[in-house]
Amino acid sequence: MGRAFVYVVLGGGVAAGYAALEFARRGGYSRGELCIISEEAVAPYERPALSKGYLLPEGPSRLPKFHTCVGANDELLTTKWYKEQGIELVLGTRVISADVRRKTLLTATGETISYKTLIIATGARALKLEEFGINGSDAANICYLRNLEDADKLVNAMNSCSGGNAVVIGGGYIGMECAAALVTNKIKVTMVFPEKHCMGRLFTEKIAEYYENYYTSKGVTFTKGTVLTSFEKDSTGKVTSVILKDGNHLPADMVVVGIGIRANTSLFEGQLLMEKGGVKVNGQMQTSDSSVYAVGDVAAFPIKLFDSDIRRLEHVDSARRTARHAVAAILEPSKTRDVDYLPFFYSRVFTLSWQFYGDNVGEVVHYGDFTSSSTRFGAYWVGRGQITGAFLEGGSREEYEALSVIVRRKTKVSDLSELEKQGLAFAIQESKKDVPDGGVTLGEKPTFVWYATAGVVVAVSISAFGYWYGRKRRRW
Repeated sequence: MGRAFVYVVLGGGVAAGYAALEFARRGGYSRGELCIISEEAVAPYERPALSKGYLLPEGPSRLPKFHTCVGANDELLTTKWYKEQGIELVLGTRVISADVRRKTLLTATGETISYKTLIIATGARALKLEEFGINGSDAANICYLRNLEDADKLVNAMNSCSGGNAVVIGGGYIGMECAAALVTNKIKVTMVFPEKHCMGRLFTEKIAEYYENYYTSKGVTFTKGTVLTSFEKDSTGKVTSVILKDGNHLPADMVVVGIGIRANTSLFEGQLLMEKGGVKVNGQMQTSDSSVYAVGDVAAFPIKLFDSDIRRLEHVDSARRTARHAVAAILEPSKTRDVDYLPFFYSRVFTLSWQFYGDNVGEVVHYGDFTSSSTRFGAYWVGRGQITGAFLEGGSREEYEALSVIVRRKTKVSDLSELEKQGLAFAIQESKKDVPDGGVTLGEKPTFVWYATAGVVVAVSISAFGYWYGRKRRRW
């Protein structure tokens, strides 16, 4: 037995929701020709909510409030919406194999689903401690955070741990996000990671120092330069202590693990070209098979800004934009230019809010006040006399937009000391200058330029950067 569709979106994450909205707005399909297959039992939702609003002790976010596409200030796509649009949701369904040549997918229940065009939106999975030789992560009080089920387990653990001790393994996005949520829930937090400072793949030492000091003021303890080796457990199998490589034992009523993610590519390995740990696509998000497209965390695509270097970007903004672009390319290929994406990352914790554009390569120029009382500072990355990346904490919508403009333009810099003196004023002034045709397209603003300043609860990606635990591996 089986079903046949013209278009199949495999995966029920953020990208799937935005692809569905793009299909609905462009038309080009008839009722019953498009389906979304998801392992989860609910319609696509904004995953950033799981590491922020979902974990609040009072007035937490719950579905249906954060179904896609509210994260981009757009429509709320409930199950009813999909039904009205003639899009079939195949939920709670795991695909165990794919045959690209035959254009079929086989589910765990034995059903065969065929397609004419497939969009791979399988996203990524959280790396588990077992992959690094550490057993025991199935304990009831060890939590990961990647989907709704994970978030519910984390909430339950926090509710039973008020006033207790939590150990957060990992110093990247997920670690920083969850540490903030734990503190807000009146739990004492110790963060453990092997790097010299938090957010090691993006932050400079100076930027990291500010955030670590801020977290410390909130009661977070940092244990850096070491890794977890094992656990101590009680008779019920719950973790009571985390044992580190340096010999320290940390008391733990709960443990949160955020050590990176890995793209879900296994169904297509050996069938499609792979690169940078993901499915390689062209500027139309099309894979090595013309009937298959890939979007979101699983897609490795060319970044024009970086001389078309192939990157795999693990961030919600990229998922939204690549999904929409793929649908445009499928339905109107002759009218769709190659994707021209400006890499964009952001975070919002406590009262802090930062955004980053571009690539953190080149010489770093810091500016602003990095004192503990300040929430306004930033940095530029300069390579070959051009701005390659820009970071700002505490900016306004207009200021963040100015940063995005100068990064996309690759604005020239002749004097680094003068750049430091001008600071943010440099971006504001340069962004207002006219540029010749072929320069920046001012309309191409990251989806979330407004987000970090709007005070919206759903605010932070849990995996913009994959953090290998105790390893270094460039992902973007």
